[in-house]
Amino acid sequence: MLDELLGRAELKARIAELEDERDALAGRLEGESERRAEAARARQEAEKEVNRLEDRITELEDRVERLSGDDDSLEFRGTEDLRGDRLREVLSRLDSFSTDAEGALTAAVSDDRSLPAAAESAFGDRAPLVRRAAPCVALTDDAGLVSVALSPPRQPDDFDRWSDGFDLDPAWLHPTETTVVALVRGDLFALGRYEDGDLEFVEGFESDVKSAHSKGGFSQARFERIREGQIDDHLDRCHEALDEFLDGDADAGSGAETAGDDADLVVLGERTVLGEFRDRAALTATVDASGDPEAALAEASREFWTTRLYRL
Repeated sequence: MLDELLGRAELKARIAELEDERDALAGRLEGESERRAEAARARQEAEKEVNRLEDRITELEDRVERLSGDDDSLEFRGTEDLRGDRLREVLSRLDSFSTDAEGALTAAVSDDRSLPAAAESAFGDRAPLVRRAAPCVALTDDAGLVSVALSPPRQPDDFDRWSDGFDLDPAWLHPTETTVVALVRGDLFALGRYEDGDLEFVEGFESDVKSAHSKGGFSQARFERIREGQIDDHLDRCHEALDEFLDGDADAGSGAETAGDDADLVVLGERTVLGEFRDRAALTATVDASGDPEAALAEASREFWTTRLYRL
């Protein structure tokens, strides 16, 4: 009553109102501070990503410059896919090349950034073409009579060597007597080995795997689980077939054909399943082969054992 008579009640109400407003503003200030801090962190992350992308752009621009060289019009004199008799004929010509000591250069180049100084100097203004052909084995001589690159099925480790002839290992370009080749798809398996340079079909099978499905929803998810299970079962059969052929089993002594411990296993097929075999294969490669197991294996092997010739 006294507060009302003295006019203090209204002042106290106003004070309480202002205190509430103060508390609300303090809360907003705290929230804005947190948002500013979050924005600052986001800006820092964005700046880091921008820097990373700028570095990547610079790297790619440098790579384009290396590949293109000083002359954007630089082109191969020609290219050719070599296999069979044609491959043997070309290799025979290269093997017959003879010169003085350290007159012929052989250089294995794994990628466009690994061109050795010897090859850079020997190929001169054609060196960008060697980078473009990589991975490859580049061949030239000090007189410039030969200037080619070969992209073999098996790319050797990087090296460069001057000698009195070209240093080409047949195992880079041809299957050996211990080479075993397997073709693996999600629904097909085929196995063969090489005898006197010819592919001999050993065995093959196809598995019942559901084809693509596009209904969506629960039906799609259930379908994919079934399909993945079928593919897993198929790959287990593939591994079992390889185990039996490469290692032998309890029945091997009864005449079952085995490859032995020195087998050189090459696994070809679909990219989606090759990862299942990289630990046991000497080499894996993606190929596009169709047909029944024997025909598909022949097609895949023919595609794999092809060497691209670049005339520099």
